[in-house]
Amino acid sequence: MAPSNTPRWGTVSTIKAPARDILAFAAHHLDLGAHRVCIYLDAPCPEAFAHLKAHPKVRVIDCDAAYWKRQPKGRPQTHQVRQTYNANRAYQKQGDDLTWLTHIDADEFLWSTRPIHDVLRDLPDEALCARLSPIEALADSETHFRAAVPKGEDTDSLLKKLYPNYGLYSHRGLLSNAAGKLFVRTGMPQLRIRIHNAYVEDLKNPCQVPCEDIDLCHFHGSNWDGWLRNFKYRHTHGAYRSSLKPPRGDNNSAPNMHQTLSQVLENHGEAGLRAYYDEFCADSPQRRAELQEQGILRVRHLNISRSLQKHFPQFG
Repeated sequence: MAPSNTPRWGTVSTIKAPARDILAFAAHHLDLGAHRVCIYLDAPCPEAFAHLKAHPKVRVIDCDAAYWKRQPKGRPQTHQVRQTYNANRAYQKQGDDLTWLTHIDADEFLWSTRPIHDVLRDLPDEALCARLSPIEALADSETHFRAAVPKGEDTDSLLKKLYPNYGLYSHRGLLSNAAGKLFVRTGMPQLRIRIHNAYVEDLKNPCQVPCEDIDLCHFHGSNWDGWLRNFKYRHTHGAYRSSLKPPRGDNNSAPNMHQTLSQVLENHGEAGLRAYYDEFCADSPQRRAELQEQGILRVRHLNISRSLQKHFPQFG
């Protein structure tokens, strides 16, 4: 039996994905020691639902018409609002069951230098939010990742060196975002979770500390075909939508990702998008050596297939 002071942690996610991807995500975090994996299915997935429902540490909710009819304001139009609604619902419902909760996506996998409950236990007592920094997978790899270029006097020169064409218009070398996600401590009735932050009334990320022992391994651009397949939606509604601020928040005249990618597509078509993708994500021994030289290569053995075989062997 775990000591009484061992934190119990969990994840909450709103997911629209194939059954195998959903179950791989759940299996990985169960293997890391999650006490609870809460999955809200944004689209029906009967194949995954049955397996998730049968697992004692998984809470799965089918967000069908009946589910949204029961909610006070019905079904939100955008997936970001549905995500945050479900995350806050889980936060309130799992508060007595968990000590910490993190809201992450189906393409985000935690990795830790030591058991996650130990990392959380060792955080300061006053910490209410723990920041998880993202690293992005290189193409066709479950092992090699790149971190964001660190902030500092050399940021621009490093971005130009590593990503000469588009680095200055990226999130410090990441295709998605460099903000990452949070673990939030439960038991705060006024806390509200957002995508990358949390609020208690007007206070943003109260008592936040960095969670340096845990990486958020993001498979945002893990292969070209998948990135291209998701591009149109992301460009219109997701990570590259027009309403987002420029990656360089200190320069309001700089283009945001939507504008940059619109120009790439207009001027160079799909070949331009491929060149853009390869500049950031292409994997090779030379590229890994360059990233290693700058201290931003991360080698993380996630063993996702092994976890899937262990918890959901029908899909392993």
